[in-house]
Amino acid sequence: MNNQKVIICDNLKEDLWKAMSDCPHDKVFVLVDEHTGKLCLPLISSFDYMKGAEIVIIGAEDVNKTIETLSYVWKELGDRGATRHSLIINLGGGMVTDLGGFAASTFKRGMKYINIPTTLLAMVDASVGGKTGINFNGLKNEIGVFSPADSVIIYTEFLKTLDMYNILSGYAEMLKHGLISDQKHWLELLKFNFDNINYQELQRLVEDSVKVKENIVEMDPFEKGIRKALNLGHTAGHAFESLCLSNDKPILHGYAVAYGLICELYFSYVRVDFPKDKFYKTIQFIKENYGVLPINCKEYDTLYNFMKHDKKNSEGIINFTLLSEVGDIKIDNAATREDIMEMLDFYREYMGC
Repeated sequence: MNNQKVIICDNLKEDLWKAMSDCPHDKVFVLVDEHTGKLCLPLISSFDYMKGAEIVIIGAEDVNKTIETLSYVWKELGDRGATRHSLIINLGGGMVTDLGGFAASTFKRGMKYINIPTTLLAMVDASVGGKTGINFNGLKNEIGVFSPADSVIIYTEFLKTLDMYNILSGYAEMLKHGLISDQKHWLELLKFNFDNINYQELQRLVEDSVKVKENIVEMDPFEKGIRKALNLGHTAGHAFESLCLSNDKPILHGYAVAYGLICELYFSYVRVDFPKDKFYKTIQFIKENYGVLPINCKEYDTLYNFMKHDKKNSEGIINFTLLSEVGDIKIDNAATREDIMEMLDFYREYMGC
């Protein structure tokens, strides 16, 4: 898999022009959702070299990360004369970069594309690392391919358009990166002041977070080994996310990951001796900032069945990424049904639901 170029950007006009120049093209398409079409598209549309770009608008949020939306994008590309030599710019959050990357990677067997993530979650997670895809059959990211963007342009000024709900969603992935990297980064993340956001400090933390993911992806681009570290919090988290989708009460991905971290750090504590003080310090941070997703014991079997469909499983065994210490990663830890019930019991007891 080719390495993608990640650009921490101060001058969007200049950096986008350079990235586009590195991708010779016959036509430019910009994919946005209904939100980024209003809030972010006017900025890049004002650049003189973007005149004539074709704009494709899709519905916002994860409920639109579907085969129907993907089909619509393919049709728009075909109807508007896209070729395999065209270029797609995905301007949006993780849903846009995931779906747009998949559309670009499959239309006419592959077009070049550039990601410009506009949410914190997309900057530190979805747009970096080469994973693309859609939700299918009630499961998160069930269909997709590994296909990195040619460039990822991270312009943190877009973060000022986000509400706290979306800031916190992305921050959960940053917290995960802190846990799998080193104690200094983890402690910095726990001390960040959400009541008075310092965007310059946030940009520095974003840069550090992206480097954590880039280093792991470079070592293991196709998730055969150490890249599974990035799944910390996600086996349980995706189950929470799928449960909420099935109940027509969707939550943001980062919130699901935060709740998943509570379960999986508990499993780390009981299975591989993750330190008790760091365990409680982390999950208290989550409880204070992310609130509670209420679940009841009648939903345990549903959550367990969602985990059985997780892509990291092998031969029907549900595998977790665990930590024996901040930065000390233990991949491929098999869990029994009883282990998972115990995690969920702890979650309900600790969260008071």
